Order: sequence, then structure tokens, then C-alpha cells
Amino acid sequence: MAERFDLLIFDWDGTLSDSTGLITQSIQSAFAEVGLEVPTRQQASFVIGYGLVQAMQYLAPAASDEKIADVIEAYKRHYLARDADILLFEGVPEALARYQEAGYLLAVATGKSRKGLDRALGNTGLDRYFDFSRCADECQSKPHPQMIDEITDRLGVAPARAVMIGDTTHDLQMAANAGAASLGVAYGAHPRHELAALQPLAVFDTFAELDTWVNQYG
Repeated sequence: MAERFDLLIFDWDGTLSDSTGLITQSIQSAFAEVGLEVPTRQQASFVIGYGLVQAMQYLAPAASDEKIADVIEAYKRHYLARDADILLFEGVPEALARYQEAGYLLAVATGKSRKGLDRALGNTGLDRYFDFSRCADECQSKPHPQMIDEITDRLGVAPARAVMIGDTTHDLQMAANAGAASLGVAYGAHPRHELAALQPLAVFDTFAELDTWVNQYG
């Protein structure tokens, strides 16, 4: 492998984990349950990567704090009912093992809570590969650069030697705000043209394409 980057930072949902559909469906079900106007699939997909409070406030800006709390609790119930069924994208464990063996530092920057990420890492067995992670309940929500800032500080890597890999414009904008490079994946929440508008190094339609790029140019 090349040595352009020392640190690969991955988003979780829609990048490593095929969970975008469940998230959008759970948001829609939660809004219906508490009597709020149900967002479209596109609207629900847009907020993936935000912390839960910010996501629900974005989708229901006129809702009271109490109503936001209700919809968050409903969302958690709908999501957790099927959480264990979520699959990783094909090739993810093998690729992470190769990256680790090649000497990359690996991290996760996610809109999930710490409890949610730890559960996902444990369920998938991927916890062995990551050196550090930051979650939405530990930092300011994407696209604020705090997650990447804390990851690079903790791992002793200059932002210019790190690349953020994600499926949303929030991921790519966070990277730009932190002075890091970015790679977009168009198989998750946000469409290719929106990702490309933020000028990542590349945008990929499958995890296999991303893996090939990292192996050749990372």
C-alpha cells in the first residue's frame, strides 16, 4: 500500500453498516407514532449523521422540547427492535483487517451514541480493528470538526495525514472543517452529486470500489 495517509476515519451508518434504510424507516415510524408530520425518505435520510436531538429538531423545527424527547424515545424503540439484523457491507471486515496489518490507524466518527456504537462494534466483532472513536453524544454534531479534531489529537496524527470516509455531506464537510481529506460513498444516505459537490478525493458506488482505491492510493 501507498503511504499518503496514516489514519483512516470511517463513518458507521451507511458507510460500514448497511443501516440507512432502517434509520429512515425508524424515523418515519417514530414521527407517525407521536403525531408529528412524517418526513419523506429523502428528508429522513438527510439527517443521518447528526446527533439525535439535532436530527429531530431539524425535521420538526416547531416541535416542543417535550415532543422532541418523545420522538427520540420512539425512534430508539423502533430502531432497536431490528438493530441486531443489520449487516455490514460486503468485504468490510476483511478490508479493515488488511488496513490494520498494513499499519494504518483506524477510527470511527459517527452520529451514533457511544452506547449504540459500542453495541454495533460488539455485535459485528469490528471493535478489534479501531484505535479510537468519537460519537455524537461526546462531541458537537457533524459537520462541526470536533470529532476529527479529538481523533487526530488522541492518535497523534496531523489532519492532513487523515482521511474521512463517509456517505453524507455532513461527513465530508466535517473533514473540510477539520483540515482533513475526504472520500465519499454513494451507496448510503446522500446521493453522489451532493457528495461530489464538496470535492472529496473520490466518490464510490460500492465498498469494493472504496477498498480498491485505498489499496492503490491510500
